[in-house]
Amino acid sequence: MSDNFSDISATLTTIRDYIRYGASRFRDAGVFFGHGTVSAIDEAAAIVLHTLHQPYDLSPVYLDSTLTMSERESILAMFERRINERKPSAYLTHEAIFAGLSFFVDERVLIPRSPIAELIEDQFNPWVDPDSVNRILDLCTGSGCIAIACAYAFPDVPVDAVDLSEDALAVAAINVEKHDRVEQVTLFQSDLFSQLPHERYDIIVSNPPYVAVEEWQNLPPEYHAEPAMGFKGGESGLDIVLQILANAKDYLSKHGVLIVEVGSSAETLQNRFPEIPFYWLDFQRGGDGVFLLTAEQVDQFHSLFIDALN
Repeated sequence: MSDNFSDISATLTTIRDYIRYGASRFRDAGVFFGHGTVSAIDEAAAIVLHTLHQPYDLSPVYLDSTLTMSERESILAMFERRINERKPSAYLTHEAIFAGLSFFVDERVLIPRSPIAELIEDQFNPWVDPDSVNRILDLCTGSGCIAIACAYAFPDVPVDAVDLSEDALAVAAINVEKHDRVEQVTLFQSDLFSQLPHERYDIIVSNPPYVAVEEWQNLPPEYHAEPAMGFKGGESGLDIVLQILANAKDYLSKHGVLIVEVGSSAETLQNRFPEIPFYWLDFQRGGDGVFLLTAEQVDQFHSLFIDALN
């Protein structure tokens, strides 16, 4: 440790001290948040608590606990990595929380942060009857967080999870095993639907690449620590989304729903199809850019989706 580290660790003694100090350092350094945390305080708390092997909902009564010298130095080292490497904290801790569940993550996958978590926790209410859900598909599964969260929400329902990236599927496999869902969640390496068995799904959910190339190029460094493949959706941002819309008809059950996050490309998508009444979902915990279409709507507008691919 440097002399500066030694001076700081001699002065700051409690969990509360280090959360406050980390938040100040992050603000001064101009690091960017948005990968599961939304503020400097949240980011510092995530790093401190993980380094101490404590839960994220640690009771405030413990915040004034005195840390050992080795604990202080470990926390300070993590702060320095966060600032110097410009990697989101989840890559440093190898943990992300999604739908209240802990997932292993590394640089092979995007960090889970989709508002779709809120839908899953509510069993997609009021859009589906939970008792009528027989099969679920997660397209572009990445870390497997959406598929596994769906498995928790519907414990008797098989879930298929698809990704084109072999690296991403390796991480998803770690998480499937971690959550003991090997019998329920099946992983497929596939370019969207191309390598799937022909099943009908009551829920097709996806958080695909949807960022326009120019927008991606201008994102903060923390986003460029993540795999570009998980972001880039072509010049408009809609390349993958249009493929999903064009092909979902053949995989949705009669009463199924298609739910897709398009984030910053929501306006582009709605302008592309002004005649289609996408239902843009609201979230109590924040987030937007997620649409829902029923199987009937996907069928009704199928020709428009096909034309958009040409």
